[in-house]
Formats: sequence, C-alpha cells, structure tokens
Amino acid sequence: MIRIRIVNYIIAAMFLFLGLWLFNFNVLQGRELRAQSDKNCVRLLSQWGARGAIYDRAGNLLAGNSLSYDVMVMPQGQGSRNQALTAVANVLKKDQAKLNKAYRNNFIGPSLPVLIASGITREQAIALEELKNDIPSIIVQSRPVRSYPYGSLACHLTGYLSQIDRWRLTKLEDYGYKTKDVVGFGGIEEKYDYYLRQDEGGLSFEVDHKGRFVRVLGFKPPTNGKDVQLTLDLKVQKIVEANLADKKGAVVVMDPSTGEILAMASFPKFEPGLFNGNADSTVAGLVNNPDALLVNRAISFAYPPGSVFKAVVAAAALETGKIDLSTEYVCQGVVFIGKQKFECSGVHGPQNLTQALAHSCNIFFYKSGLLLGGQNMHDWAVKFGFSRPDEIDLPYEISGFIPSPRWRKVNKFKNWFNGDTANMSIGQGDCLTTPLQVTRMMAVFANRGYLVKPYVAQAIDGGEIFAYQKKIISLGLKESTLNQVREGLRDAVSTPKGTANSLSELPVAVAGKTGTAQAPPGRSHGWFCGFFPFDEPKYVICVFLERGGSGAAAVAVTKQIIAAMCAEGAA
Repeated sequence: MIRIRIVNYIIAAMFLFLGLWLFNFNVLQGRELRAQSDKNCVRLLSQWGARGAIYDRAGNLLAGNSLSYDVMVMPQGQGSRNQALTAVANVLKKDQAKLNKAYRNNFIGPSLPVLIASGITREQAIALEELKNDIPSIIVQSRPVRSYPYGSLACHLTGYLSQIDRWRLTKLEDYGYKTKDVVGFGGIEEKYDYYLRQDEGGLSFEVDHKGRFVRVLGFKPPTNGKDVQLTLDLKVQKIVEANLADKKGAVVVMDPSTGEILAMASFPKFEPGLFNGNADSTVAGLVNNPDALLVNRAISFAYPPGSVFKAVVAAAALETGKIDLSTEYVCQGVVFIGKQKFECSGVHGPQNLTQALAHSCNIFFYKSGLLLGGQNMHDWAVKFGFSRPDEIDLPYEISGFIPSPRWRKVNKFKNWFNGDTANMSIGQGDCLTTPLQVTRMMAVFANRGYLVKPYVAQAIDGGEIFAYQKKIISLGLKESTLNQVREGLRDAVSTPKGTANSLSELPVAVAGKTGTAQAPPGRSHGWFCGFFPFDEPKYVICVFLERGGSGAAAVAVTKQIIAAMCAEGAA
C-alpha cells in the first residue's frame, strides 16, 4: 500500500507540474510566445524607395538616384541552384566558387531569395533576364543608389552615404534606424537624413515550420524620401572650385543680407560616389588620408585669422571711443612693448584708421589694441560671432577660440600681458577662427551692422525652412563706425598702396581685408575677405589658403573668382 501511495503521489506531482507548465506557457507567457511564433512564420521580402534628391537654388540636381541591379537565386533543389550559379558566373565573368560563398553567407531560409551579386551593369541584368525562361530560380532586382551628377562638386556640402555605424545606431534607433541601414555622413546628407531617407516596403508572406512558402499576407509599397533644395548657386560653386583646385583651403560666398550660402568649397575634396558599395579598403583610404579629405575646412578647422581680425578691432576701438578718425600713429616698422619687439610689414609713416586698414599697418593696431584691452577685444569678437558656432545647418561645425585675460586667469592660472594684447590685436596669439566665421563678420560691414545666421537648406519638398532663414541680429553699431571701417576696407582695394589693390582692376567695386596669419613651423596662411558691389553688396566672399604663404595669394584667387562671376553674369 505504501508503495502504491508513493507512486500515486509521484504521478500526481507530475500532473501538477505539467498543469503548472501548461498554465505558464498558455496564460502567463501566452501573448509573448504567440508573438514570437507569428514572427517565426512571417517573412518579409524588402523593397526600398528612392532617397530624396538634393537640388541647388535653381533646381539643378546635385545628388539624385540611379538604378543598380542585384542578382538573387531562389533556394530550390541542389541541381537547379548549381545550374543558376553556373549561368550567373558565365554572364558576370566571375568565379563560381565566390558566388557559392556569397550564397552560403547570405542564405536565410528556403523561401527567401539569396543575394549572390550586387551592382551589376544594365547589360548584365538584361542578359540574366533572358535566361529566366530556362532557369526561373534566377532573380534580377533593381534598386535605387545615390548618384552625384557633378561628381565631387560641392561634396563637403552634400556629404555622402554609407552603412550606419554603432555610434549613429545608438543615437537613432528610437527613430526607426536599423543595423545595415544606409545613412548620410557629413553635409546635407547627414543633417537632413531624416527627411531624405526613404521608407522600407515589401512583400510579407507566411512560411511553415520548415520555412516553405504558405501564402502572401500583404504588400506595403516603399516610400521615397523628401527632396531638399539648397541656397547654393551651381554656377558660382563651379567657378569657386575651378579656381581653388590644386590648393588647400576653403572659399565661402554668402549673401550678406540673408545669410544664404551661395557657394562653399573645401580642398582637397573627395568623390562621394566612391562610398556606394566599394571595398572597405577604398573607404579607409579616404577616411585616413593625411590631407583630411572628408573635413570641411570652411567650418570644421580653425585657423589664426591674422589681419582680417583688424576690422573687429577697428570697430571696437571706435565704438568704445578709444580712437576716432583723427587718431594717428606713426609707423616706423617696429615698436617695443615692454622689452619685446613687435614688427610691421613695412614703414608706413603717419597712419589714421582708414590708412591703417588699407595698408594693414600693425603698429596702428598694436597701439589701438593696447588702448582697448584684451578683455574688450574678446567681448567684441564674440559680438561679431567669433568663439562660438555660427549654427549653420551643417554637421561638425566648430566654435573656434578667442582668448581673454579672464579666461587665462581662470583656466591657465597665468597672467595676461601687454604682449598678448598686441598679438591679439592683429589676429595672432591664441586666436582661432573658421572661414565661415570670418565671412559672417565681414557681412556686418557689408549689410551695415547686422549679424546674420548662415544657412544652406531653403526648402524641403517645396516648403520653406523658416528655422534657418533671416535670423538677423543688430549689433547696434554707430553709422560713423560703419562708414569709417567700410572706407578703410574700400581703400585696401582702391588705393595704389592698398594690400588688395589688384582687385581694383575688376569691373565691380570690391572692399575687403587681407590677412597673413603666421602658424609656425610651416608657411603662413593666406586670407582675403570682402564684399561687392561696394555700394549695394550682394556678395561677401572669404578665400582662405592653408599654408598659402600670404594674403596676396588669397587676393589672386579672389580676383579670378570675381572676374569669372562677372564674365558669366553671376555677379
């Protein structure tokens, strides 16, 4: 009897355990397991729409889409599969062993086509389609891929596409981005990726537990991305890049009244199309190039501004009453500040503000800077947009840096000396700015006192982007300050001894400031930033030549650009 009871208890315990197990799976975890089961029996054959296009201000296509063709094979019987792979290898002139390896690597299930080759030519696609009557397991599918009609033109503005990386996936996963998605890197492609990217569609169907096709469940058509129209002027961009070619540096052309970027070029540059399905070694060569091909030098590198910074010092000294138009200093080519000798580019003799700007006289600005003081110069530089991002709608813009006595005391625990003030007054020392910041600063004198916000995109699918348009801040400068600085900038071009006098030969009146920024141990950087036509400016231009040697080299490039713009009716 005891044995029978023990057996009954064991049987009862087993049934109790079985009942609890069934209750757990059917009630407690029923919904979750049913969802997993549904996922296991549903397959999706993806189809992608076309990525949104990028146009210039006149509707010229800068980045569009072209058709690429992929070859897939349906996993049927072994003989049929081998026949398909042999036929594909013959048409594509590829080693069948490599196609077999691709088949094994990409196989998902018996009901899903397996990708074995991508990016084949149109002629190859047609040849394979002609084989489908005899070998139905071969599938040729078209898909849109990014194309750039003008090659590398404006590449730093448009950006490029590549497979999403872990950093971006972590940030964007909540917005529907997935592993192996192709996303924008740099430029408009990255900044407006959410609008440009297409939505996935495709055919969903049910399979049995062995992965065999059962029935079609539905079809969701793919959705194309939204088009983006830029402020860029294709004609001006072509002129700028043609004249910057074979140099290292950046050029920015902007509307001084609105902040619209009409052209932005950075050299050296790259071919964005090389990222479309190329080998990792090709991409790695671009990314690791010591010339930083992928970096937009107009916004992502900062350099000492040199004498272009003198326009800010001039305005600050006039606004604070430290100098006026009658202020005059005698330039003898050198001045001692403490025991340190500070030099000028020549012996200019008596100089007032207008003459000092035209001749780029260091002595005048050393002495004006000392009257103004380092902290005042810093604060006025910040007012003009330096030492902070311009908030342009492009990724990876840096803020640059303008030092101050307060900063040095707090962060470096060091004193600020008069020599530091003198260096700062001519844009040297620790001063670092981007070409776009210099462009924005010069626009203040072109538009008579307003700090504009630069922007590149003006419309998405035909609708204006107001967030980046016409954000203008008045700096409250006196009319007399603007007139005096503008006169000095004009004299730099119009007077025989002006540092940019060669621009006086152009058919349009130009004003501006040169800069030769020392950056040991290499050659100096060359700057020119100005605006034209002088009376009613429509353009502000900044030409920066990295290790260009002098401001004169930048003036020469500027002259070629403006002359070409005039000749082609773009100015």
